[in-house]
Amino acid sequence: MTLLVRPRGATHLLVLAHGAGAGMRHVFPEELAAALAAERIATWRYEFPYMAAGKKLPDRPAVAEAAVREAWAAAGRATRLPAFAGGKSFGGRMTSQAHAAAALPGVRGLVFAGFPLHPPDRPAITRAAHLPDAAGPLLFLQGTRDELAPLRRLRPVLARLGERAELHVVRGADHAFAVRGRADTDVIAELAVTTAAWMRRIAP
Repeated sequence: MTLLVRPRGATHLLVLAHGAGAGMRHVFPEELAAALAAERIATWRYEFPYMAAGKKLPDRPAVAEAAVREAWAAAGRATRLPAFAGGKSFGGRMTSQAHAAAALPGVRGLVFAGFPLHPPDRPAITRAAHLPDAAGPLLFLQGTRDELAPLRRLRPVLARLGERAELHVVRGADHAFAVRGRADTDVIAELAVTTAAWMRRIAP
């Protein structure tokens, strides 16, 4: 199951994977796709097999990574835009793991909306161990209240990746990018504007 949103005059494409607990039609990817469309960025959304089957437990990494590759190939056949890959939390991590294992052909860079360094209440950085092997530019969109990736742990990880890793911090945002006293649509617009500008710097 896939969903292409291609605005008129689209300049780039983001192949966008959903998070662990909600599918491609969840409000977050839905609103992010709309906000990116306003910036003339097309999106190709898809669902991991467990979500398409109505299951709650995410797929094993090998299965999820295969789904990433299948979606990437399908998006490439359907569009001819400079393409990036990534996703929300679990979806972004599975995308980078797939790319680290064997490069996604032609990918210009990866976008992470809330990279999950560790599970809840189990602080670690082991989930980032593959990132040095995920070649190319990396954009991390992270909130200051993200309980799965505290900035004090994330910043050293990104520093070791060098200049190819860029961090955009959303003040007051948790892992779901909720900010107290700020409309969700405003926060998502910030993510979209930041992502679009970064894409155009990477692939003018």
